[in-house]
Amino acid sequence: MSRIYEALQKAESERKLERRDADPQDYEQPGSSEPVATAVAEAEYEVAARAPFVGTEAVAEPYAPQPVVRPAAGGRLDLSKIVARPWALSVAKLPSLQERGGAVEQFRSLRSRIFELRDISPLKTILVSSGLPQEGKSFVSTNLALSLARHKNSKVLLIDGDMRRYTLHQILGCESQPGLADYLSGKASAVEVMQRAEPSEDVSAVGKHALPNLTFIAGGNGGDKAADLSGSPRFGELLRQAAPYFDWIIVDSSPVLPVSDAVNLARSCDGVLLVARAGITKFPVAQRAQSELKAANILGFVLNAVEETPQVGGYYGYDSNK
Repeated sequence: MSRIYEALQKAESERKLERRDADPQDYEQPGSSEPVATAVAEAEYEVAARAPFVGTEAVAEPYAPQPVVRPAAGGRLDLSKIVARPWALSVAKLPSLQERGGAVEQFRSLRSRIFELRDISPLKTILVSSGLPQEGKSFVSTNLALSLARHKNSKVLLIDGDMRRYTLHQILGCESQPGLADYLSGKASAVEVMQRAEPSEDVSAVGKHALPNLTFIAGGNGGDKAADLSGSPRFGELLRQAAPYFDWIIVDSSPVLPVSDAVNLARSCDGVLLVARAGITKFPVAQRAQSELKAANILGFVLNAVEETPQVGGYYGYDSNK
């Protein structure tokens, strides 16, 4: 029986092979010598290659140049919208408004040195700082700005960058807000924080000549956020916006050693003037202040409050009409 069963199984297998050879289209693609399964696999690969992959991996796309998106800098400044406010100048703290004298000559000399430095390299924005408080940086920055404003009708922007202990508004006798802190925090525009002196008959003839060329930005009230505000990119934007409209931009900043505000602001300025007070500032303090600003362009030191000023009146009859 087993031999008969094996013979029947062999005959059935041969009949199946004969049917397969007689009807090959059941197993092959018409007009092709490749198996159907292989053709289907290739078709699926082509579809997968054309369709973008959706998943965790990125799809390799042809490179296409992307448009450059520039940050909005606020556009052009309309200086005609700057508010004119009454100023009550502290004349005793502004020797640069005098016609003659040792103090005004010292600021003229400082102004000449700055012009010489500008002939060597581009120079427009100058930050004024010191190592410690009470060394006279605000006094120097204000008088330097007025001295520059008196020279050939130069347009000067004076910025109180000391948003912790802002004092320039006291010297100029004007309002302290809105100010730089309001601009850096996005609460006001550049023009909204600028102010100019309102014409007044109480100002001396020299003041009438200098003040129309001076624009002022007060400090505002930065408070505990002053460090973060000083590092804001909006400060650099402010200087870039204002640069085309002014010949000089003077920035009074916080002292270098107690806080980092001055170091942050100095990154956007062309140069830095450091102020030292005669008989007060220690040499190690001056060295440390210079070291803190090593990444900035230090223009030099200004020695303030020197008791024995040079006597220019006795040389060649220079001040003979005094």
